[in-house]
Amino acid sequence: MKTLNENGTLTIFLEGRIDTNNAAATEAEIFAAVGDMTNVVIDAEDLEYISSAGLRVLMKLRKSIKKPLPMINVSRDIYEILETTGFTELLEVSRAMRRLDISGCEQIAAGGQGKIYRINDETIVKVFCNNGIIPLSYVKEELDAAKAAFVAGVPTAISFDTVKCGDYYGIVYEMIDSVTLSKAVVEEPERIGEFAKKYAAFIKDFQNIHVPAGKFRQARDSYKQRSQALREWLTEDEFAVMQEIIDSIPETDTLIHGDPHSGNIMIKDGELMFIDMTEVCCGPACLDNGAIFRDLVSAAQNTPEACEQNMGLPAPLSAKLGQAFFAAYSGLSDPAKLGEYMKMQGLFCALNIGTVIGAYAAVNETARRKMPSIVDNIIRGVLIPQKDTIKYLLNAK
Repeated sequence: MKTLNENGTLTIFLEGRIDTNNAAATEAEIFAAVGDMTNVVIDAEDLEYISSAGLRVLMKLRKSIKKPLPMINVSRDIYEILETTGFTELLEVSRAMRRLDISGCEQIAAGGQGKIYRINDETIVKVFCNNGIIPLSYVKEELDAAKAAFVAGVPTAISFDTVKCGDYYGIVYEMIDSVTLSKAVVEEPERIGEFAKKYAAFIKDFQNIHVPAGKFRQARDSYKQRSQALREWLTEDEFAVMQEIIDSIPETDTLIHGDPHSGNIMIKDGELMFIDMTEVCCGPACLDNGAIFRDLVSAAQNTPEACEQNMGLPAPLSAKLGQAFFAAYSGLSDPAKLGEYMKMQGLFCALNIGTVIGAYAAVNETARRKMPSIVDNIIRGVLIPQKDTIKYLLNAK
């Protein structure tokens, strides 16, 4: 059998059939490979059949290592054997990931982390395929968040399972028989005011959903984690100011989406719903508004190509939708007052960019090249000088 010893964990790849004819030999080979190791994983991707004799070998191994024994990539047939015999209660069993061929599938949306393809009339798949291979743990976080949000009453597509699309991971969702909000705006720009009002009402309703304590992480924790990458770029005093700002983010029991741009929203029977739940957490609504300002207003002015790439919106339409959204969200019709309101959203946008790009810069060369400009223009130019204003606005009711 094949084995892999990596970072203190031994993975044993079982193959073919394990029954009374070869169980003893399999046991001897497994224990010879394990030795005194205790971190052991069984990979069953190529295991075709296992009898009771083979199951007893796994039981002996579990007792020997004196800790839970993960068994991954388990096929449907093997899982049925494990479930029937009660071994799904004794081992940490993970089913094999379904492989999905998306060649020839229509791409219907794209975002900062991946692309969405139509599989058939009933399902779509979000493939996490941007900036290298995104780890499975991150993808599963989105799947868990999507399911928890759906249970909490968030208008979102029903999620099914994680899949492998070539080298990338994906999540299968129910097919929303419609288009993204971005595409609707592109197809009918004369209705942008109507779309903006629906968009604003949808975001407000979402931000008023109350959830039990501990069900979702707090935005403050996410910002604090991402901000650690800024140590490389800031002086100790500057980093301390950034931490002071982040520490002032209040804890709430209400949800924010984290990335609520128009490319992450689809329309079904005239109603809006989210398709991307990666960043959902609890926090003040102003952080969501800052993210919307980032994608619709700031991107249209500073990186117009990103509007088309990430949201499917040409920059002029993006800016127009952003202006109409904030007018509808705030209820302000006076241009001067609306302008002041949008300046406040620009501060939250700066806080978002200053922390998010910093985290990306640790793993992405493109983001890294942007950091000197972001540090000078956003962190030193906006956030640090307006520290007290931002802290006050974060806690304003």
